[in-house]
Amino acid sequence: MRSIYFVLIIALITTLAACGGSTSSTNNSAAPVVKEGVTPVADNEIAVIEMENSSAFGTMTIELYSNIAPQAVARFKELAKEGFYDGVTFHRVNDTVIQGGDPNSKDDDPTNDGQGRSNKPNVPAEFSDIEYASGIVGAARSTDPNSANSQFFITLKREPQFDRRYTVFGKVIDGMNNARIISGVKPKEGERPVEDVRIKTIRIETRK
Repeated sequence: MRSIYFVLIIALITTLAACGGSTSSTNNSAAPVVKEGVTPVADNEIAVIEMENSSAFGTMTIELYSNIAPQAVARFKELAKEGFYDGVTFHRVNDTVIQGGDPNSKDDDPTNDGQGRSNKPNVPAEFSDIEYASGIVGAARSTDPNSANSQFFITLKREPQFDRRYTVFGKVIDGMNNARIISGVKPKEGERPVEDVRIKTIRIETRK
């Protein structure tokens, strides 16, 4: 049983990495530094994910941690303010994560979902010892730790296999029930909803 469990964990990590999009970065031989013992401090700005089908999926509000992952947060805010996320889908949903942020998901070809990125440079790893619990927002990437770009994911439960391996840059503080509704959408082809679960926009607002 232990060996089976180990294989399942490795498969899950590999799948998440594969959905991070293509990258032109070169793998670094040195392991990324892990920031330890730093308490996340919420920015004075929050991100509000407004879904296209608001009656079904509502909104999700995310607090952002610039003191933990300044470059990842800056990129997320930049893309949101530019309207980059308007119309992308949550192209990968399961009982572990919901993942979105791929511009390829705006087109009519479902086979390329999960492979896209913005035209901006990749963001280097900003790993920390913050645990991946329910609601944590992480930066998706390829097998290169320094290949995060535009895609992000929200964990639905404690996922220790992600700890220290993916950049944490925020947490859902309102709307986790909507994230779980999205995760249960059916029918799916693999992990991709057959009917698009589309983000209308992501607004960056001043925290009240």
